[in-house]
Amino acid sequence: MNPTTRDTWAQAGHRLLVKAIEEFAYEELLVPEPDTDTDTTTGEPGAYRLDFADGVRWTFRATRGTFGTWRLTDGTLRRTPEADGEAGPERLLLDARTTLGWDGPTTAEVLRELTATRRAEADVIARAVPAARLADLDHLDLEAHQDGHPCMLLNKGRLGFSASDAAAYAPEAAGSVRLRWAAVHHSLAAYSGIPGLDAATLLADELDDATRKTFTTTLEAACADSGHAAADYTWLPVHPFHWDEAVATLFAPYLAQGTIIPLGEGPDRYRPLQSIRTLANLDHPHRRNVKVPLLIRNTLVWRGLSTEPTEAAPDISAWLHSVRDQDPYLRDELRFHPLGETAAVSVHHPLYESVTDAPYRYHELLGAVWREPVAAHLRRGEQARTMASLLKIGSDGRALVTELVRRSGLDPRTWLDRFLAALLPGLLHYLYRYGVAYCPHGENTVILYDATDTPIGIALKDFAEDVNLLPGNRPEYADLTPRADAVLLRWPAHELAHSLLSAIFAGHFRFFAPLAETHLGIPETEFWAAVRAEIERYHARFPELADRFEDFGLFAPEFDRVALNREQLLGGGFHDRSERDEGFDVVHGTVPNPLATATATAHQEPQI
Repeated sequence: MNPTTRDTWAQAGHRLLVKAIEEFAYEELLVPEPDTDTDTTTGEPGAYRLDFADGVRWTFRATRGTFGTWRLTDGTLRRTPEADGEAGPERLLLDARTTLGWDGPTTAEVLRELTATRRAEADVIARAVPAARLADLDHLDLEAHQDGHPCMLLNKGRLGFSASDAAAYAPEAAGSVRLRWAAVHHSLAAYSGIPGLDAATLLADELDDATRKTFTTTLEAACADSGHAAADYTWLPVHPFHWDEAVATLFAPYLAQGTIIPLGEGPDRYRPLQSIRTLANLDHPHRRNVKVPLLIRNTLVWRGLSTEPTEAAPDISAWLHSVRDQDPYLRDELRFHPLGETAAVSVHHPLYESVTDAPYRYHELLGAVWREPVAAHLRRGEQARTMASLLKIGSDGRALVTELVRRSGLDPRTWLDRFLAALLPGLLHYLYRYGVAYCPHGENTVILYDATDTPIGIALKDFAEDVNLLPGNRPEYADLTPRADAVLLRWPAHELAHSLLSAIFAGHFRFFAPLAETHLGIPETEFWAAVRAEIERYHARFPELADRFEDFGLFAPEFDRVALNREQLLGGGFHDRSERDEGFDVVHGTVPNPLATATATAHQEPQI
């Protein structure tokens, strides 16, 4: 990882300062007022001000976009009086402290995470490449260039990582990790897998013969001393950071007793994806991705693995696949791949389980989930990129999507139609017909492209804790196992609709639509018309589901505003809760739905 320079630090600070004002204003954490002291007769964007304690004022010009989004005009942001030193994001948050109601510990914790995020942002800037080079990168290499959650200011804090940890394990470092392996006695560990995938088969898939033999020898030698039987152990990988930070310390009693036995380091190199705790195999790309806990806090939560959802992950994946495989539309007409969480090991910690009101991170300390890699679903010449990458701007000021459209040979509107036809129908079908809501935000949704960089389908990640269902014992859920049924949360239709309204439309398209206008020449009104047209195309295809369309309300005049910065900064993100939030994200007010007023425009039928 490159040292942070004065220039990259300044660029990162400017990005985060603008983002803080735009997103805090969007969520009404800060409420800009018209600045009547500024000339508003010039035809420029509106002038606004934020007034804080001690006569401090920030002024800027901005336009308002879809959902009431704020878009600052470059070069117009000023602080009065001028700050001693840099008027960066740290200064803004200190000025806003009283308005936001932060006490000393919260303020210090915010600044800590802001500084860590800014440093990570500077690293991304230092590695910036032109749009054409971004388009050349494969899925894993492109992950190292992502900018983080578009809605959240503190989106790359990774609190718990030291500087050397970040240099070794952060996605933007583009490094490699070798995982440690451990054997855990059945009194602590449980294996679960999809039908036909037992633990021995999984290990044969993921570790070569020589490594399995070496680990077996190590385990048998340890068992000879402890009196346990080698057959009574389950193997799992552990991130080297987590071993040092959590396992060697918090699991010390079980290491001493021989119920957890270190086996050694695996030979394969892995690279962290944007989610950090999910790693892809560099040496054998068609081996499964591995999701492991990390004792760090990043974007709202501690990055552990909950025991019950981990155990249920293969059951949920098998059910989602069975739904797809039994539905001709999903199976035969669409490229729609739920990336199955095919196997899992959950590990209990009896000591902390006896403290039921302990902070939740102490109940998520050890486990592993193996997930199908997206590479296994690519055909010759095809490429995969997260949906989040479509927001990426190259070092030459060109958008990645501009280069993809150029390479496709299509006009921008046709390419957009192909993208929407690849993205939306499968999600709509699961939602309307089966009452299943994925969590298809930018990092969870992987777009599949053909050899011309035209979108042709999607793959989706994260099921055990991010798939939700409707209330009641619906016939569509009859094949769920009791273990899966117990962990999948249930919500009414209008809340399940947030899987599209908030995760995609307000959470991703709120940023993608203006980018498409600037870089592709597609007006925002036309963008939203294209989105509505794709949904209406689905409605026309499945008129028998018409009574459900209204229930989900994708065309409702307005919907709840999800406010992730509020949740992080005001909703308990910095204190040690005993429970994860099991509800939907924090909401604040409502936003107008652009689909309610969008007017479909004539255009060719997309061909996938």
